[in-house]
Amino acid sequence: MKAALLQLSVSDDPAANLPVTVAMLREAAAAGAGFVLTPEVTNCLSSDRDHQRAVLRPEGSDPTLAGLRAEAGALGVWLLIGSLALTTDDADGRFANRSFLIDPKGAIRARYDKIHMFDVTVSATEQYRESAGFRPGNRAVVADTPFARLGLSVCYDVRFPYLYRALARAGAEVLTVPAAFNDTTGAAHWHSLLRARAIECGAWVLAPAQTGEHAAHGGRPRRTYGHSLAVSPWGEVMVDAGTDPGISYVTLDRGAVTEARARIPSLTHDRGFEGP
Repeated sequence: MKAALLQLSVSDDPAANLPVTVAMLREAAAAGAGFVLTPEVTNCLSSDRDHQRAVLRPEGSDPTLAGLRAEAGALGVWLLIGSLALTTDDADGRFANRSFLIDPKGAIRARYDKIHMFDVTVSATEQYRESAGFRPGNRAVVADTPFARLGLSVCYDVRFPYLYRALARAGAEVLTVPAAFNDTTGAAHWHSLLRARAIECGAWVLAPAQTGEHAAHGGRPRRTYGHSLAVSPWGEVMVDAGTDPGISYVTLDRGAVTEARARIPSLTHDRGFEGP
């Protein structure tokens, strides 16, 4: 299966972002990709909660979801919408950060709500409290396709290896890690974390990313790291998209999963232990 990773630099305007994503999706399909992946918050990247409340929509009426579902169906491709920021009915008003797997008929085949919230202090001047605006999910998700079983995750999840081990032990052969990774922590950790998850699980890791400086009507400007990666089950970086928006391609081989897990069968070597 030929997969395409879309590297985007979205603004906080969903209506302006959708045509750019659709054009890239069409280009990827024309190049022969049967599986296309977009980054985290494909519809809107913003740190302004008031602005998010004004422009975001619930799943049932979100125009980005509707538009990308229709396009995947028209093109006949599998599509991982890395995630969309969506409103919810939660009493506290928090949003969902939700990943969608869309089949070639445009139907939703799986949903995953990001479990781990990015609540960190990167420096004295750079702090993030994702949980203030987004509510965490509580369910790990695998999904079957004709070309592989997928294990879904989003961005900050990558720092929690037990999630990926659970996905791999549930049969996931491809781990998806769409991201809008901070450029400071990305430069330090992004490649190492993704390679580690691939090696530990003997699985393909596909990580489409946001990149660059993101136009915003309000709130603190955001910069993301880029470097969409495809990593083989043996830990080799097969694709590194650098920092420009664009499309990168990789051919997925299920046999590479079987080979890596046979050479290092660590998924079968878990042992119980006491302490600490």
